Amino acid sequence: MQECTSYKIIADYLPEKIRQAMLNITKNQQENLCEIRLFSGRAVAYIYPDKAVYLTKSGLTSNFRNTSVVVADSGDISRTVDALSHYSLHSCTRELQQGFFVLKNGVRVGISGVYSANGIITEITGLNFRMARNVYGSADRVYKLISAENSGVLICGSVNSGKTTVLRDLCRLVGNRRKVTLVDERNEIAYVHNGVAENDVGALTDILVGCSRADGIISAVRTLSPEYIFCDEISTDEDSEAISGGIGCGVNFCATIHARNYADLIKRPIARKITGAFDYAVFLKGAENPSEIAEIRRI
Repeated sequence: MQECTSYKIIADYLPEKIRQAMLNITKNQQENLCEIRLFSGRAVAYIYPDKAVYLTKSGLTSNFRNTSVVVADSGDISRTVDALSHYSLHSCTRELQQGFFVLKNGVRVGISGVYSANGIITEITGLNFRMARNVYGSADRVYKLISAENSGVLICGSVNSGKTTVLRDLCRLVGNRRKVTLVDERNEIAYVHNGVAENDVGALTDILVGCSRADGIISAVRTLSPEYIFCDEISTDEDSEAISGGIGCGVNFCATIHARNYADLIKRPIARKITGAFDYAVFLKGAENPSEIAEIRRI
């Protein structure tokens, strides 16, 4: 599998003292990195599936009290937010309400801080850069099911297990051969910039960005005549109702949901409402082996 990480994209948004330290981290140390976290007044943290370590001027340490750790101050947070907003924070009301920015490749930057009375974060205290990866080939096994049958697929996994990565690769494979609509609510799957998807999600794929999953599904069924609809993180009754409506119109669905295994899946009320819309459940191994498939189970 060919993997393209977003490490340099993240580094380019950070102040010089942090960026220079980041560039000292080897490619081996960048492998399996899940998140980079900045907190005002604390050490810059690197989150891996099995550990949290801290950035120093020359590498990484497990001790956040190490005298050589790189500490982000309030000025570093402010400068990073300026870069994230392209120095126009007043135009980023939506991001400050939703609590995240999306960068190239679909890197998502979560924001923590103080919300004002009108629901906008006005005092930012922390930033969580979540790594995004294109792992070509991660969906090959799943695609064989779809190419052999007109099957709906529910991709299941825990946090940081690679659900979105597998969904993106599957969308690419299916969308090269069939009419697909991708409902990309947070623009982290396709990453549409200036009207162009920077991530490959298929030659025949229509992309709907910025709308809710339910609204996107309804709109796609009415106007885009998809054979498949792809969407991430099914979680609400509105999602299940929209999927049921799409199934009634002959559309197949590929989606993700938080569930570690089959027992965990069937415990979730939303899952009980939508499992009838899918032919297979794909369970991923977990954060320790992101994007790797543990089991494919017929529902």
